[in-house]
Amino acid sequence: MLCLFIGLTAGQTKPAPDVWEPLRYFVGQWEGTGEGKPGVSKTSREYRFVLNNKFLEVRNRSEYEPQPKNPKGEIHEDWSMISFDRSRKQFVLRQFHVEGFVNQFVTTSNDGKTIVFTSESIENIPAGWRARETYKLINADEFIETFELAGPGKDFEVYSENRYRRKKK
Repeated sequence: MLCLFIGLTAGQTKPAPDVWEPLRYFVGQWEGTGEGKPGVSKTSREYRFVLNNKFLEVRNRSEYEPQPKNPKGEIHEDWSMISFDRSRKQFVLRQFHVEGFVNQFVTTSNDGKTIVFTSESIENIPAGWRARETYKLINADEFIETFELAGPGKDFEVYSENRYRRKKK
């Protein structure tokens, strides 16, 4: 009887937990509006898994309306890749901005409703600057992204806030 039990349970292994579960919410196309230091914007974003579902790719475009500080307006684009670092058990977000900045963030908080990424490094900006991105999930089809910056020795200040809604097909 013992041999039969061992034989039956030997092939039953628990599937590995889905490390991507906290971020699967974002997969798809989003559109929204933003406000902040760069002005008022219309924004679009897409999240999709790439490279055999090992990375989450993010493509973002924000169109800022003309304003006194920037009479022609502005188009901002950035591309990101999110990976899961198994040794640290954290997501790593790497952003590549059209202005030449490269930000590397890690998750510093994730309670299922709010996900916070805090910068580890920022390329092409003076030393000592920090950044933080916070995603608040409002419902199945809406989230708010707050981007904050902190100069050397200073506290974080909100730079921009974007409200996204899932784009319906």
